[in-house]
Amino acid sequence: MAEIEKDAVSGRETTGHEWDGIKELNTPLPRWWLYTFYVCILWSVGYWIVYPAWPTLSGYTKGVIGYSSRGELRKELAARDKSRTVWTDRFSALSVGGIAKDSELLNYAMAGGRVIFAENCAPCHGASGSGNASYPVLADDDWLWGGTVGDIYTTINYGIRSTHDDTRLGEMPNFGDEDMLAKAQISDVTEYVLSLSGNSSDRDAAMRGTEIFAEECSSCHGESAEGVQDMGAPRLSDGIWLYGNSKEKIMSQISTPKHGSMPAWNGRLDDISIKQVSIYVHSLGGGQQ
Repeated sequence: MAEIEKDAVSGRETTGHEWDGIKELNTPLPRWWLYTFYVCILWSVGYWIVYPAWPTLSGYTKGVIGYSSRGELRKELAARDKSRTVWTDRFSALSVGGIAKDSELLNYAMAGGRVIFAENCAPCHGASGSGNASYPVLADDDWLWGGTVGDIYTTINYGIRSTHDDTRLGEMPNFGDEDMLAKAQISDVTEYVLSLSGNSSDRDAAMRGTEIFAEECSSCHGESAEGVQDMGAPRLSDGIWLYGNSKEKIMSQISTPKHGSMPAWNGRLDDISIKQVSIYVHSLGGGQQ
């Protein structure tokens, strides 16, 4: 048996390992550390018994006390909902228009609606309804389907071109792809549309486009291009454009129109949340009475 070597400086036994003249001491762990380690082992065994711990083929061990973080969360949410019933019961009993006329409920709706909008609507419509490319601004006074708080509630509830049976529906014909208008006619009617907001550069073409607009477009957009909200047809006589206001963009929309869509939030959000966010959107600056 090999003789155990001791370190000359500390007097402790070595393991026999040496690197670059440095010897490894065989120093035992402190007793307090070992006792702590053993206690932790015992604690873990107790934890496995008391709390959910081990996965099984069909689930997991429930533990003696049957604790569940999801169950605790459900209890907390239930308690929260119960504490809010003094408000939510009143919300449920009133239409969205009635809520907007109640100062107390209005303040509550605005606070909740701001959070709901930020979580669910802002990715498309921008912070505070400022809009994004191909997504409408909600802070102006231009509304495709109506800007009353009731109209906004209906739009959010059922969506636009969504899968809901009561969704808002309205589509513009492909005047170019379906050979409904020649390219020259599309150019002329585009000049007329541009003239409505003072942006036409060809007066003669705009005059020719007047008749084309009356025959092909006025049934949806109105005789004076004021828009028809029941059909979701936008007003063309202002300076607000969803897909661009250049001649090329307008001609493209007439020829091969884009049709945006919005999901129905019915079923995704509860009715009280939809009422709250409807009131918040109505307040952003362009809501109609």
